[in-house]
Amino acid sequence: MLLLTKAIVAIMLGFLSSALLGLFLVPLFKKLRIGQKISIFVGEAHRKKEGTPTMGGLIFIIPTVLATIYLILSNRITYTSNLGIVLLVFIGYACIGFLDDFLSIRKGNNEGLTTYQKLFMQVLIAIGFFYIYMRSGGQTAWVVGTLGIDIELGWLYGLCILFVLVGASNAVNLTDGLDGLAGGLSAIAFIAFSLISLTVGFEDIGIFSLILVGSLLGFLIYNTHPAKIIMGDTGSLALGAVMGAIAILTHRELTLLVVASIFVIETLSVIIQVFWVQVFKKKLFLMTPIHHHFEKLGWQETDIVKLFWVGGLILAMAGIIFGVWL
Repeated sequence: MLLLTKAIVAIMLGFLSSALLGLFLVPLFKKLRIGQKISIFVGEAHRKKEGTPTMGGLIFIIPTVLATIYLILSNRITYTSNLGIVLLVFIGYACIGFLDDFLSIRKGNNEGLTTYQKLFMQVLIAIGFFYIYMRSGGQTAWVVGTLGIDIELGWLYGLCILFVLVGASNAVNLTDGLDGLAGGLSAIAFIAFSLISLTVGFEDIGIFSLILVGSLLGFLIYNTHPAKIIMGDTGSLALGAVMGAIAILTHRELTLLVVASIFVIETLSVIIQVFWVQVFKKKLFLMTPIHHHFEKLGWQETDIVKLFWVGGLILAMAGIIFGVWL
């Protein structure tokens, strides 16, 4: 019963604080003209979104961090090295995204940080993750009990951390192309990881995930179609990275592939498209990431988002079963 109370408090704290923060930030960003620059390659429907406030990720990032700190200071959750790593990754990748968004706005185009600049900063945070993880006696073996996998990786586990963090953050970033798509899918994924974490003994990570779920629900008030604000790289990079961090810390890397399958499919569609063009000199999809392919087929934006949400929910339920019995 105590855990259930903590869970409810975590979700409500996240939701109310993000909903209230949105009431302040959305009009402020409009007044400051912190608007999103839309790519010239997207359709006319997206061109109409030019100028929609960006950096909306702050609406769920700030409440999640502050609520987590509050619960730690009030002794409602115990601070652990795992929780410290989660906060480091969440805030660190949010800062990378914020800088990217800021530079895009300042330049007046869609080009913020270069790919190499982003990668360099992502690698630094991954090194920090690995250092804290090793200092706290973290496991460096890849273990999947039900499949009989137990491989000691040693320092190579650091490469695993880098691959998961960078891959997951960019996957969510690519998915953030329709109103409410990345935010809704992320909320579903973190519900799954919260239940898995609480079930297998990672209460600190579980409560953090629930705070983030509540904050994302508050953000979706302003981000669903027609979006009043866009999360930007500030939000998408942070969400993907912390999702990957949670998967690593709970030793559920394979579960991440199930829970985050929609994000994986979005990323693969881009990779396959590039390969197809290079080899066969023609496109396989009308446009990537794949949600834009459906748009080109004439689907309504809201219908695509609902379809992906349903798919994400089904995969999240499968992921919960897989993650708990892993």
